[in-house]
Amino acid sequence: MPEISRFYGIIIYMYIDDHNPPHFHVWYENYKAIITIQDGIVTGSLPRRALKLVYEWLDLHKDELMSNWERLANSEKPEKIEPLK
Repeated sequence: MPEISRFYGIIIYMYIDDHNPPHFHVWYENYKAIITIQDGIVTGSLPRRALKLVYEWLDLHKDELMSNWERLANSEKPEKIEPLK
């Protein structure tokens, strides 16, 4: 599972050839969640502060995430995405 980005203890992953809808996986401490790229629907749980940071990052990098989703669907290596600063 390729790591896409890491910031403030939050790790963002995407699986190769994963199921639709386009999404990414988030790990933070003992929490795990899946978040859809287009509408930010969360499956799983994250603390409110971590979720706010992930949403801020998602808003900045939605196009890059979709590009990585397409790359992974084609069995290509994803590109790293700049962390939230």
